[in-house]
Amino acid sequence: MLPVDHPLAPATYGVLLVGLIAVLVTRAIRKDRREYQRFKRYRTTRRRQALYRKWLIESFAWFGGSALVVLLLVWPYLPLMLEEVDHWPAVSAFHDLLEEGGALAQWLIGGGSLALLAVITLSVFLARNATEQVPTIGDIHALLPRNRAELRFGALLSVNAGVVEELLFRLALPVLIFAVVGDAFAAVVASVLVFGLLHAYQGAPGLIASLVVGAILMAIFLLTGSILWPIIVHALFDLRSLVLIPVVVYRVHEK
Repeated sequence: MLPVDHPLAPATYGVLLVGLIAVLVTRAIRKDRREYQRFKRYRTTRRRQALYRKWLIESFAWFGGSALVVLLLVWPYLPLMLEEVDHWPAVSAFHDLLEEGGALAQWLIGGGSLALLAVITLSVFLARNATEQVPTIGDIHALLPRNRAELRFGALLSVNAGVVEELLFRLALPVLIFAVVGDAFAAVVASVLVFGLLHAYQGAPGLIASLVVGAILMAIFLLTGSILWPIIVHALFDLRSLVLIPVVVYRVHEK
């Protein structure tokens, strides 16, 4: 770990950033897309579960490990980035609202979050009698579990993605970019773009949706100053897709 004021710090972390982005992009183009296309052709649950398991282990090891290494190296830059973010008008106004509103403001924010979650959940229950395939954003229908055995992988993948992807894309990556360029806004925008582009295998709708979701999760992190809330929201969102929809709409827990 180099001191923040070390003259070689930006260049050193720049090499690390280029290497990390190169590996992420290469995996997305050459590995993720190819494996997902193969997964869509699988018909037996044994083969599907094997790839679910492979994705779970690799995601935990690769994303989680990368996030841990990067954070150990650039951790001193995190408070510097958040300090710059705190001076953004929208973030500053939000923090002022929390201080002035006290418990009431926190209850309103919590209530709004629960209301949004309730609406998303209700939409799934309203679609449980659908005669056609439930609409989703992006090409993710093949990922949905098809029986009780696969359902456990849907739950594990959802929770794992909430933890490791948020640690990497909402915390480690933007701080690493900040350590290189010294600009919080550029670091935030670039990390959201990377997150979206890595979901290109889901098609244009999935890419756009990932950009939007990534921006929302980043906003939650910056406004609250805690990575815990984006982790929870991300995990709940994925659980909605990989557990709630299969159970409520397709009754896979009975198969």
